[in-house]
Amino acid sequence: MTLQLAPFLVAPRLRTSPAQPAAGELHLARGIRPRFLAVLGAGPALCRLLTIAAGIPAIAQTPDWNQVNQETMRHYQALVRLDTTDPPGNETRAVDYLRQVLEGDGIPVTVAAKDPARANLIARIKGDGAKRPVIIMGHTDTVQVDPSKWIFGPFSATRNGGYVYGRGTLDDRSDLTAALMTTLLLKRSGMALDRDVIFVAEAGEEANTSVGIDYLVTEHWPELDAEYCLAEAGGVDRLNGKARVAFVQTAEKRPMPARLVVHGPAGHGSRPMRQSAVVHLAQAVAKLAAWDPPMRLNDTTRTYFEKLAAVSSPEEAARYRGLLDPNQAPAAREWLAVNDPARYSMLHTSISADILKAGFQINVIPSEAEATLDIRALPDEDIARFRELMKQVIADPAVEIVPMEANGRPAAPPSPLGSDAYKAIETAYRKIYGVSTAPMMNTSATDMAFLRAKGVACYGVGPMVDEEDPPQGFGAHSDQERLLEEAVYKHVQFYWDAVTDLAAKK
Repeated sequence: MTLQLAPFLVAPRLRTSPAQPAAGELHLARGIRPRFLAVLGAGPALCRLLTIAAGIPAIAQTPDWNQVNQETMRHYQALVRLDTTDPPGNETRAVDYLRQVLEGDGIPVTVAAKDPARANLIARIKGDGAKRPVIIMGHTDTVQVDPSKWIFGPFSATRNGGYVYGRGTLDDRSDLTAALMTTLLLKRSGMALDRDVIFVAEAGEEANTSVGIDYLVTEHWPELDAEYCLAEAGGVDRLNGKARVAFVQTAEKRPMPARLVVHGPAGHGSRPMRQSAVVHLAQAVAKLAAWDPPMRLNDTTRTYFEKLAAVSSPEEAARYRGLLDPNQAPAAREWLAVNDPARYSMLHTSISADILKAGFQINVIPSEAEATLDIRALPDEDIARFRELMKQVIADPAVEIVPMEANGRPAAPPSPLGSDAYKAIETAYRKIYGVSTAPMMNTSATDMAFLRAKGVACYGVGPMVDEEDPPQGFGAHSDQERLLEEAVYKHVQFYWDAVTDLAAKK
């Protein structure tokens, strides 16, 4: 009787050190008992060795990454080629593909759908229940496309120059594929786990959470109840071809939109009036645009700027550190407001006037004018108090602030930086990319808000992305969305290391 090794494990030597294995070494496979090996002809010495090793913390088996990479690219391209633009979504196309792959490896799948065309998928690799589960999650929908603007077809998954091009290559087929591959490798390894690993492929993240995470949390919560979740929104920053820092999303702003509404006398356009609704609105919008709202850093953003300073140029580092110095902060904030609006938005609740409406004919002064404001609130913002501050800035009783219905994502507290999950992510990023990790607060919204609101500590991770790509039009939601092939492979390796560190039985 021959003992068959799983095809993705390297051989032939046994290693019990927790350090990264050298080439050609075999980690002690979990679940192999000395008595079982004795039946296979193992000698007493080996059985004693394995008995002793049972008390040593478990060590993750090392996949044969050359083989895994080939399968990874096959699944990744297949998913990119599925048109699941939202709206309308049609995410069931992706769920059908994932279900076939998972069930082909003997992994049970639950398909949960509020809308049959927009299904979600849940698959679970069982642990012994000693610890609460961890969710690994990716969304199956993408934003829409204008095919005429793409060099390569938006659903072609074209490989060119070391990149894969297509809608969703970054957002979010990369996380979806990494979670899929991790689930498959856990099943094939037979690895003993002390917590369940739950793979969730969710619909509607981009435009309709009611069919996706909102529905899952409301109708399928017992299947999702977990301690931790890994999902989108982080990643590794690569500059000039070199990885420099990894970001982990531990907090996010909450959309709290509002309208500015002004009423005034109507009149003839040939007789301008200073009390015109349009004039009052324009002045109010200008005042809010020039306002520097009070800066409030939390644990995530404070650590973010401290870590960013450590890997930046001296000039940039001085600016980031200046945010923490009351004397230098105003100048640092102003520089960010003009040159780096993404990081400026992390400092406070932000306001952007995005839609203006007034008038219907060139020679008529309208009696009403309004502006729609995209307000992104800090996680703990007292939004009623913030609106009062806005009124003081506008200083015009003719302008009314009217709250609007938010997008449905709940208020959610930041996730802790000292958890086992954060430490596992930090360790995996250091091992795979050789970089330090910084927590990050998303200025936009993700579906992790629903899970955080239920008490799940969520961490946004992601693949390696060139810092130069977004300004050149190659970023997420762009007309030439792309991802490095190397980043696809490394993201799977990162996921494997982080999840096995967190879930493998000790």
